[in-house]
Amino acid sequence: MKKSKEFIEPMGSWKKTHSCGELRKNDIGKEVILMGWAQSRRDHGGLIFIDLRDREGISQIVFDPKDSSEAHKKAHIIKNEYVLAVKGKVVSRLAGSKNPNMSTGEIEIKARQVKILNISDILPFNIDDNIEINDNLRLKYRYLDLRKLKMQKNLRLRHQACMEIRNYLNSKSFLDIETPFLTKSTPEGARDYIVPSRVNPGKFYALPQSPQLFKQLLMVAGFEKYYQIVRCFRDEDLRADRAP
Repeated sequence: MKKSKEFIEPMGSWKKTHSCGELRKNDIGKEVILMGWAQSRRDHGGLIFIDLRDREGISQIVFDPKDSSEAHKKAHIIKNEYVLAVKGKVVSRLAGSKNPNMSTGEIEIKARQVKILNISDILPFNIDDNIEINDNLRLKYRYLDLRKLKMQKNLRLRHQACMEIRNYLNSKSFLDIETPFLTKSTPEGARDYIVPSRVNPGKFYALPQSPQLFKQLLMVAGFEKYYQIVRCFRDEDLRADRAP
């Protein structure tokens, strides 16, 4: 058996046709190419099952030696978080194996070809929403923590909320104006974050605790309909509903 690294292949002319979370029973019969991370691998003797994950969800991939002995051989060395490209056919799951808890739980992909685009070392924790991880470990390996579907859903929800706010205010003729992040220290309810000035040694900028003064300047200048989704920097103790 070759070493795992020797199985790494370039993507070549392959192009993803669908995300891992969008296939449904009306896609049965389609030839598809999926790309993502190996969430988990289960060896059931003759058949090998791999849950392939991207930011949209998970699809179950079935490696059957009857369909492709080469793909089945590669599946033996695939481990969690290997990056894969899979070409195969969408089929219906057997009645007893359908998963109502998954959006793709009625279908699976019969793999005809697989490319290992990259391998993964042993991870400090599993990419699994059901496992509680120490916060310090999560922050140290933030790039792994952000692979979790829960974290990706949170970021998507924030994006959608911001877009709804922007679309509504834009329809009411508000202007999205970005105010400066480097400013003078002003009395507020918390301590300032200070930034040394390179051109004025010994002097400092402050990161704004709120855009209040800039809002007032805009009002005086005639921008009566203004908004921004802004970061406010307050050097205070952590709160459950507020970042510093």
